[in-house]
Amino acid sequence: MTDDIGQKALRSAGVEVWWARVGAAQDAFVRDLDPVERERLAAYLRDEDRARFLLGVTITRRVLGARFSLLPARIRLDRTCSECGKPHGKVRADGVELSVTHSGEFVGVAFSDQPVGLDVEKVDPGVDVDGVARIALSAEEARELERYDGIAKAQAFTTYWTRKEAVLKATGQGLRGELRAPAPAGIQVQELEVGADHRAALAVVSAEPPVVRVQDATLLLS
Repeated sequence: MTDDIGQKALRSAGVEVWWARVGAAQDAFVRDLDPVERERLAAYLRDEDRARFLLGVTITRRVLGARFSLLPARIRLDRTCSECGKPHGKVRADGVELSVTHSGEFVGVAFSDQPVGLDVEKVDPGVDVDGVARIALSAEEARELERYDGIAKAQAFTTYWTRKEAVLKATGQGLRGELRAPAPAGIQVQELEVGADHRAALAVVSAEPPVVRVQDATLLLS
């Protein structure tokens, strides 16, 4: 890892988004995990799920390690659930706002000085778009969705879904929030390009559109 990568990433105001593909995971990354993270990693049954979790933790630790001039293993991350107190909640760290997401081939981590939400989803051609739309989309969004058919409809729905999840992550509501409601005032939402098979969105609690810098985590993970 080169420390100047992470330091450069967080120097400017706004949001930094780091992306990695699942294939970038390495067994050696486990050495920087804390006991809670190792336990969670061991609980995953599928290799791809293990890889996604491991990459999310590693990107987070390496970027913050560079920012705070600490070894990645020395970064303190808190996953305490606000409801039950167990360590499976949203990851938090002192001095920075975080959001981790993964789906399909991609793992992403967003860093900001403001509450932030990042979501990526792989487009699923087999999803019951109409059924889910009834509980997840506003009336206006549902009408717009009717303009599409086939894979284009699945893509359009996934775009809506990632925007909503990003907002709920930024506001701290998670899926307990009202999916059909529009983004509240003071939330900036934008889509991110991640290829034809995936959709991604970023939401930030900010009065103005943030400066967003997208980073490939390849060098960070080398």
